[in-house]
Amino acid sequence: MIHSLFIVNSSGDVFLEKHWRSVVSRTCVSYFLDAQRENPNDVPPVISTPHHYLVSIQRGGVSLVAACKQECPPLFVIEFLHRVVDTFEDYFSECTESIIKENYVVVYELLDEMLDNGFPLATESNILKELIKPPNILRTIANSVTGKSNVSGTLPTGQLSAIPWRRTGVKYTNNEAYFDVVEEVDAIIDKNGQTIFAEIQGYIDCCIKLSGMPDLTLSFMNPRLFDDVSFHPCVRFKRWESERILSFIPPDGNFRLMSYHVGSQSVVAIPIYVRHSLSLKPGEQGRMDITVGPKTTLGRVVEGVKLEIRMPKAVLTCALLASQGKYTFDPVTKTLHWDVGRIDVTKLPNIRGTVSVQSGCTSLETSIDRVQFTISQLAVSGLKVNRLDMYGEKYKPFKGVKYVTKAGKFQIRM
Repeated sequence: MIHSLFIVNSSGDVFLEKHWRSVVSRTCVSYFLDAQRENPNDVPPVISTPHHYLVSIQRGGVSLVAACKQECPPLFVIEFLHRVVDTFEDYFSECTESIIKENYVVVYELLDEMLDNGFPLATESNILKELIKPPNILRTIANSVTGKSNVSGTLPTGQLSAIPWRRTGVKYTNNEAYFDVVEEVDAIIDKNGQTIFAEIQGYIDCCIKLSGMPDLTLSFMNPRLFDDVSFHPCVRFKRWESERILSFIPPDGNFRLMSYHVGSQSVVAIPIYVRHSLSLKPGEQGRMDITVGPKTTLGRVVEGVKLEIRMPKAVLTCALLASQGKYTFDPVTKTLHWDVGRIDVTKLPNIRGTVSVQSGCTSLETSIDRVQFTISQLAVSGLKVNRLDMYGEKYKPFKGVKYVTKAGKFQIRM
């Protein structure tokens, strides 16, 4: 399915390549680089070349480009590439050019195990960590002295069982199960503050440290909220279809249990509002006044608020006064960044001042292209976990659920 993988840095140089079926010349990557130069922010995920199909993703400042000689499901390849990056982040804490170069040997060992003759083989973190030990200083020194590698000589126990995502013989002193319900709000707000488009992308991340082979069931207060769901392979799908209950034997450690979508047909509450007043005239001093405040937060505190305002190309300088946080204006990209921080409801953050506009310009379109915020202990969709039950083991685990709402692709037109 996948013949070769190329990892490209931000300068357009291929610093790692791996071939499975046959060697593919790295000159084929030039088609991807040409598309990247034309539009860096919108590279087509699938590029058809005379001899190959190039499927790519961009994460952490690097691009992963897979070369396929025959037609194949593109989402399959994209999902595998994301799994590769997730594995690198799990092993090395981040996936950057410098980190990959420092761990070339382990990276090639991982790619050898994750793909066999072009088809996925072992992609679960539990299995990979039994096969290839994560690097540390002592193991690196020992391997360099003895000439050994990180690859285990025995097959992982989970690989031979009906539950390949969980290793056998897991034991913990403290048995804990934590669930993070994270929701990202995508929205477009018009000049009058009316919502044109709004939807929620959510996911549930887990950290499971339970001994033995526990069988868990997770139920929700309002499972009908979900429009579209995607599950980890451990979830029993038939039980979900019939009862709307998540029944699963979890992997050991951190994993994503499910991702879901709450569409625009549901009423999506917008957590914050932005009041703006902007008057710009060619050749004159314009005025700007922006205020940010909480809207539907159920009394929760809005933190980490940042605004990125795309100013017209005719704007020369900005002389503004921010009541909270700090701002920067980039005269080259004409972008105003305002780092607000935490919103105090008693004194709402405000930025105001004058804007210099050159004469002779025609277009004065302005928009807040990016809004960032974080609200702890709130799921804006109203989703709530009802209960978590465990079967198959006799101990009582410590359980915890945390809710977080974030801004996704959030745009406000001015």
